[in-house]
Amino acid sequence: MSRKKKSRKHGDVELNLTAMLDMAFQLLAFFILTFRVAPNEGQILINLPPPAPVEGAAGGPSKIGEDTGTPPKPQVSLIVNIMADPKAPTGILYGLSGKNISSIQTLESSLKADVGNANTKFEQLIVGIDSGVHYADVMKVIEICSKLRRSNGEPIAGLSLVENPSPGGK
Repeated sequence: MSRKKKSRKHGDVELNLTAMLDMAFQLLAFFILTFRVAPNEGQILINLPPPAPVEGAAGGPSKIGEDTGTPPKPQVSLIVNIMADPKAPTGILYGLSGKNISSIQTLESSLKADVGNANTKFEQLIVGIDSGVHYADVMKVIEICSKLRRSNGEPIAGLSLVENPSPGGK
């Protein structure tokens, strides 16, 4: 005896769009209200000097781009280099005043000694960075530089970041 399968008549399936839209908007509202934006990474607070008019050659304020006839006064700069070096214990080699430094602690103490010396009048710090240096290492040096104080307790007004040229000139 063979059995015959009973064929069922399939009815049309109705989707309740109102309930689906309601759920979609509830989920959307939930994700919008619970989303938190991460704080900007590497936000650096730098104390800038107050704005002041630029004095021209005749003694009055000059317009931007106007030739005053006198070159700008050069600033005394302290240059710190951060170089990627696989031979160094940490993979990073620091340079200060023409000498190589292998640890961040030695760099910090050397910077404090140079900037805190009453005989030196550094107006700005220039941090030269190799392209192979990790972001975290750069931020450590910037943090150290931003905390430096002169012998009278004043901070250094200028902090500049520059990329060191690649050795092959590429």
